[in-house]
Amino acid sequence: MNHLILLPLLALAACVPSKPEPVPQPKPQPVPPPVVVAPQPARPAGDWIDWPIEAGTWVYRTDTRGSLALFGPAGANATVTLRCDKARARIFFSVSGISQSGTLTVRTSSTMKSFAASQASTEPPYIATELMPRDPILDAIAYSRGRFAIEIAGLRPMAIPNWAEIDRVIEDCRS
Repeated sequence: MNHLILLPLLALAACVPSKPEPVPQPKPQPVPPPVVVAPQPARPAGDWIDWPIEAGTWVYRTDTRGSLALFGPAGANATVTLRCDKARARIFFSVSGISQSGTLTVRTSSTMKSFAASQASTEPPYIATELMPRDPILDAIAYSRGRFAIEIAGLRPMAIPNWAEIDRVIEDCRS
């Protein structure tokens, strides 16, 4: 008789719906980090010839490789360097502040020229381009009207004074 009591309970248990199968959830796709674009430095107002000249002075030095003209604030790393490598008969034009390769554009009162520039140092960050000593842009820099401009993507464009130290390095490499 106990079996008879259990039969209706088993029948009722069979009528209870089982748990539904879980619905497969799509796997979350990884969300790429947002692209952070560094703001471009503000371009000085007006034509490059009217930009304020960067603070600093030129210094001329010689070493075992040749001569250098270094421009920048006293007691700090050079902002701009022209180096004559006598053994290679090349002038290296380097600019501080950025360590990624890019295009270095030089503007003078008579011309403008762009160069491919590559990473020369990361600490401190510099990019550089290699010039032949008789490249006409060097004369254009030396004889530009009081200044020349340097433009590199990612850096604020600069107006640099063109003092005699530049010409000395150029002439050192040509002799």
